[in-house]
Amino acid sequence: MHTLLEQLHAQADDFIRLRRDIHRHPELAFDEHRTSKLVADKLQQWGYQVERGLGGTGVVGRLVRGGGTRRIGLRADMDALPIGEATGLTYASSHAGVMHACGHDGHTAMLLAAAYHLAKRGHFEGTLNLIFQPAEEGGGGALRMMEDGLFDRYPCDAIFAMHNLPGLAQGRLALRDGPTMASSDYATVTLTGIGGHGAMPHRAVDPIVAAASVVMALQTVVSRNIDPLQMAVVTVGAIHAGTANNVIPQCAVLEISVRALDREVRNKLEERIKSLVAAQAESFGVDARIDWRPGYAVLVNTPDETALAREVALELLGNDRVTLQGPAVPASEDFAFMLERVPGSYVQIGNGEGDSHGACMVHNPGYDFNDNNVAIGSAFWVLLVERFLRFSA
Repeated sequence: MHTLLEQLHAQADDFIRLRRDIHRHPELAFDEHRTSKLVADKLQQWGYQVERGLGGTGVVGRLVRGGGTRRIGLRADMDALPIGEATGLTYASSHAGVMHACGHDGHTAMLLAAAYHLAKRGHFEGTLNLIFQPAEEGGGGALRMMEDGLFDRYPCDAIFAMHNLPGLAQGRLALRDGPTMASSDYATVTLTGIGGHGAMPHRAVDPIVAAASVVMALQTVVSRNIDPLQMAVVTVGAIHAGTANNVIPQCAVLEISVRALDREVRNKLEERIKSLVAAQAESFGVDARIDWRPGYAVLVNTPDETALAREVALELLGNDRVTLQGPAVPASEDFAFMLERVPGSYVQIGNGEGDSHGACMVHNPGYDFNDNNVAIGSAFWVLLVERFLRFSA
C-alpha cells in the first residue's frame, strides 16, 4: 500500500463521522447553510484563508506555500436532492423528503480530509484553492460562483473534481480525456388546438393526436439526423393532456430532455427538434410553442491535466485499480462550465459493484456513499496537489 494511502486511512474515521453528520443533515441547492458553515469553520481552523458566501452558499479555502507560482483548484459539491431516504441507516436523513442521494456528502468529506492533511503535512509550494460548490443538482452553482468572480479572485492553472460511480468497483479510479459527460437541455412543447366532444372530433382540433405524432417523429432525430458514431439522446419524459375519455382537450404539453457529447451535435439536436415540432404541429393544424431551456454544457477533460491525474492514480493504486480511458457518461455535471474556463479533469471513483452496499445507483432512495472511499479519494487529492505543485527546494 502506498505510504500516503496508509496515512489517510489512519485519519479516515474522523472524516467518515463528519460525512455521516453531513448525510444526516442534507440541504438542497443554495440552502447549504449548515454544510457551508461546517466546511468554512474547518478550513479556517486548519489555517486556510476562507471566503464564505461565494455564489450564495459556496466556500473557497486558499492555502499558499513557498514561492511557487502555480495554482491548482479542487472542487467538491455540497447539495442534496429532494428525495425521501429509504436506507434505514442509523445516520439517515433527519429532513423529510431530502437526502444525499448522489454522494455529495462523501465528496465534501474527501476534500476536507485532503485539506486537513495538506495543511498539516502537505509537501508543496504554490497556491491551493479548495472550492466547495453549492447547487450542482440542476441549480447551476458552478456558474453562480463564477459570476461572483471565482476565477478572478482565485485564479487556477488547472482544476479537478471527483464523483463517485456506483457499478464500478469500490475505490477504483476511472479517467478519461475528451468529452466525458453530456450536455443537458430541456424543452417544454405546448400544442394548442380546439377542444371539443370526444364523439364529434371533426369539430375539434385534437392536440393529443398531434402530440403522439410529435413523439414518434422525434425518434428519427437521433436515428436519422445524427452521425451513428456520435452520442445523442432525446427523451420525452412526460405528456400532460386531457382529463376525461370523452373530452378532446385544448392543449397537450410534452416535457423533453436532450443530451449530447459534442457541441455541434447539441446544436443540431436543437435545430431538428424545433423544426420537427413546428412541421408536425402545422400538419395537424395546431399551434406549437417551444420553451427551450439550455442546461449544462458538455464536460470536456483536457489531455495534459487528465494525463497527470492518470499518473497520480497509477502511483497511488497501481495498474489493476485504474481505468485509463473509461467510457463517457450520458448524465450531466455543471463542473463542465468550470472546464470551459480552466483546463482540468473530472475523475470518477468506484462506489461499489454487484450486490455491495455502494452499488445502488445515485438519485435512488436506497443510495449511500461508500465510506471506504474517504481515504482513497483524499489520498488522490493530496498526491495530485503535491505533483502539480512540486516542491522545488
